[in-house]
Amino acid sequence: NSPEEVLGVIEEATKNRAVTATDMNEHSSRSHAIVTVRTAMQCVAPGAPNQVYSGKLHLVDLAGSENVNKSGVSGKAMKEAQHINKSLSALGDVIQALCSKGGHVPYRNSKLTMLLKDSLGGDAKTLMIVQNSPFQGSVVETLSSLNFAARARNVELGPAKRNVKE
Repeated sequence: NSPEEVLGVIEEATKNRAVTATDMNEHSSRSHAIVTVRTAMQCVAPGAPNQVYSGKLHLVDLAGSENVNKSGVSGKAMKEAQHINKSLSALGDVIQALCSKGGHVPYRNSKLTMLLKDSLGGDAKTLMIVQNSPFQGSVVETLSSLNFAARARNVELGPAKRNVKE
């Protein structure tokens, strides 16, 4: 209910987030992280309409796709990499479907895309920030990330709508 409470929840979630060392990253996250902040505001001024304005903000930290040959992972970490890559692929499929403005958008192919459905299509605004490695050996991953963001930028969501309840 307060900024401090939200930051406390984020800090607790960060402590619980799985990370492992790989050949490419000393602290490789093994999952995506999603923080959803819901807001509601009601105007209480005399004579003001009795309306509640609501909003939702998803803060998403996507785990990067992983080339298991380069990262050197095996066992449990390899399974985690496969799940990460599968959900990122599903997100790419959703972005592609939204860009092509076809009929079916495959939101159900991943828990990630199901959770983000209302932010990926319809009356929402989306911003993607890409963090890349400056390491020359990661140029392929950097280009892949930038191409992914460029595809996401091409999604036309339409105007954001007010969420007002009388």
